[in-house]
Amino acid sequence: MTTWKELTGLAPRIAAVFARRHAATGKLCLLATIRADGFPRISPMEPVIFEDQLWIMGMPDTAKFRDLARDPRFCLHTATVDTHLADGDAKLWGVVTDVRDEAVHARFAQALFEESGMDLRGQLPFDHLYAADLTSASSIALHGGQLEITVWKRGEPERVVVKR
Repeated sequence: MTTWKELTGLAPRIAAVFARRHAATGKLCLLATIRADGFPRISPMEPVIFEDQLWIMGMPDTAKFRDLARDPRFCLHTATVDTHLADGDAKLWGVVTDVRDEAVHARFAQALFEESGMDLRGQLPFDHLYAADLTSASSIALHGGQLEITVWKRGEPERVVVKR
């Protein structure tokens, strides 16, 4: 399993772009899942980094969480608001694991309350609290008028492709 903390060491350029865009949009990202009919589904969501792990959670009994329960593969894309990508953007691919540990749920709810004021502490355990196992990632950033595409795949070093 590749955690968020591990990704920051293995692919620091991508992790930095993801973290910057994640913070700049109030944590808003787009989650791609696979529907039962095999077509992709795109859903807005706010992933959380907690205890060095990327977590995907949200309102229970939604289509995106039914998708993940059936097929754990996902892609998470930072919300892009600038068509020129001046601030860059990033994508993370992986699979989720539904963590059922009530102690983790309680710590997560407490941290969420302390950070945002959202109080889910009395709603434990959650229907789903998905830990992301990251398998690949990419980012795009502009540097000196050049487009730099950074790519990471598990088992390989982060690499940069420059487009002029």
